[in-house]
Amino acid sequence: MPSAAERTRTLVQGTCSAVLLIPGLEAAGPHQLMPDSRHIGPDGEVFLVFPAGSPAVRAATHAQDDGLTAVLEVTDVAPVSVPHRIRGRARVTGRLTREPGRADPGRTVLRLEAGEAWVDDLWGTEGVEPEEFVAAEPDPLAEHEAELLQHLHAAHGAEVRSLRALLGERSDASASAGTTAVPVALDRFGLRVRFTGVTCFDARFDFPEPVRDIRELRRAMHTLFDAAAR
Repeated sequence: MPSAAERTRTLVQGTCSAVLLIPGLEAAGPHQLMPDSRHIGPDGEVFLVFPAGSPAVRAATHAQDDGLTAVLEVTDVAPVSVPHRIRGRARVTGRLTREPGRADPGRTVLRLEAGEAWVDDLWGTEGVEPEEFVAAEPDPLAEHEAELLQHLHAAHGAEVRSLRALLGERSDASASAGTTAVPVALDRFGLRVRFTGVTCFDARFDFPEPVRDIRELRRAMHTLFDAAAR
């Protein structure tokens, strides 16, 4: 399974919605504290782009000498329609400063020096140390996960439903309840499917070995579907 640091890094480096929480700015509307874009630097620092006049920029500028403690909160929502769509949240706490000379006109870049982090997702709740966050790599499928899940749901619904044959006794219960199956998460280690109906539960289908790219993913999915068909 992916480590807590890898899961956190994947969420922060991805396209999930994010908000910057700064003490003293609780009254600011959430949309005012949402960065226009973000990326992670080579030392694990998170660069956040804001409109030049945003409350976050003003606060970081005012506290430039000492920096400002802030928390980046990322919310991960499943890209397919499914009950309980929030898949997880991640938080990174750190020192916030203004990054000079890195902005487009009308935009300002803020730098969050990553400190302690925390993730609460489909795998569980875990803390992440700063050095773990810096060293972690995002999941190689993360960039394409949304379109892959949507494709599986739209074009391979029957095959995804067939995976319940791999669940043993749970398969019999889900079949009798008229359960539907929705692919809800995908990473290099496997596929997670949410079975919904009279009951709602997740089942994890691991690949024979971790995949590194789309080509290896196709082979792994075919292996799962073939196993279910047998």
